[in-house]
Amino acid sequence: MQPTISVIIPALNEAESIGHVVSEMPWQLIAECIVVDNGSSDETAAVAEAAGARVVRSPRGYGAACKAGGEAALSTSVILVYMDGDGSDVIADLPRLVGPIEANEADFVLGSRIRGTREAGSMLGSQVFAAHLVSTLLRLFQGVHYTDMGPFRAIRRTSLNGLQMSELTYGWNLEMQIRAAQNKLRIREIPVDYRKRMGGTSKVSGDVRASMKAAIRILKVLFRAGLSRKLS
Repeated sequence: MQPTISVIIPALNEAESIGHVVSEMPWQLIAECIVVDNGSSDETAAVAEAAGARVVRSPRGYGAACKAGGEAALSTSVILVYMDGDGSDVIADLPRLVGPIEANEADFVLGSRIRGTREAGSMLGSQVFAAHLVSTLLRLFQGVHYTDMGPFRAIRRTSLNGLQMSELTYGWNLEMQIRAAQNKLRIREIPVDYRKRMGGTSKVSGDVRASMKAAIRILKVLFRAGLSRKLS
């Protein structure tokens, strides 16, 4: 049977790692790997293409890249899988991630780094704290239980189209989780492994100013999309 999975990787200056990430793809299980060049100033696009990815480009912004990747995915793809391009996500977990959707038991599956096995130093204490804080607030105000906002996730394409996503920055992941709950999608969360990034510097945790901007944006998304409208 023809694979119906598109793997989408937003990437900004990930030339050191993106070739390895793309080369690890389980090509027999997926229809394509799309790398979304998010305004890189290095050779990210060329390296990704040489490794076998289809490269598309988008305006700056993590959510903008995710949106562009989803729109570019093959029309035959039923499931969209999102992951980072720094080598921290473990693609070997993909079958478990998409399994509940393929079995028609879920519409959205989140890979939880908190519940999985994390390589020492792969997540900062502040990232773990943020995951617990957001989890607590969403459980209190939305009645949904998540343990993480990790990038490695799978969603049914038709379900994503119905979420009417609008966030174009680092709040994209959180907005997806909130809207999935509000739209009563069948949600699963599974443990996934997590590694230290293979190269370069994190666009968020590697820079104090960027970390603060991302945190503020995530809080804005939380209060705008999460606390402003409860589950009906």
